[in-house]
Amino acid sequence: MRGQFGKPPVWFWIVGVVLLLWACMGLFAFYSQVLDSAAIAALPDYDRRMLTSLPMWLKAVYAIAVLSATLGGVLLLARSALARQAYLVSLLSVIVQFGYTLGATDLIAVKGLVAAAGFPVFIIAMGVVELWFARLATGR
Repeated sequence: MRGQFGKPPVWFWIVGVVLLLWACMGLFAFYSQVLDSAAIAALPDYDRRMLTSLPMWLKAVYAIAVLSATLGGVLLLARSALARQAYLVSLLSVIVQFGYTLGATDLIAVKGLVAAAGFPVFIIAMGVVELWFARLATGR
């Protein structure tokens, strides 16, 4: 992805920084939902029970999703083709994470389809956008 004189265009940097900030928000969400006991204790009863009852392997998948998305953002800004692989790992991890959460728990029954699946669908869509943008950027 090169503009004038071999430099990436300004919009590449803007999108890259936005995607990296999005990944950093994912890191904060992971910390809040898995590691911050005060934040977990402050959640409504159902949400707290849900988060604390999730299996450890799923929490590991969540960590892989946010860490690989953050790595993808850094690699993208470093203009490395490895950003695509990092974003692919993140997207696949997110699909596994939300597939389990929505399919193997009572979340949809308790919260309703839109409330339970709305944000996860948005996160998956963002993963697709990240992967698409990395392919676009490394393809040029």
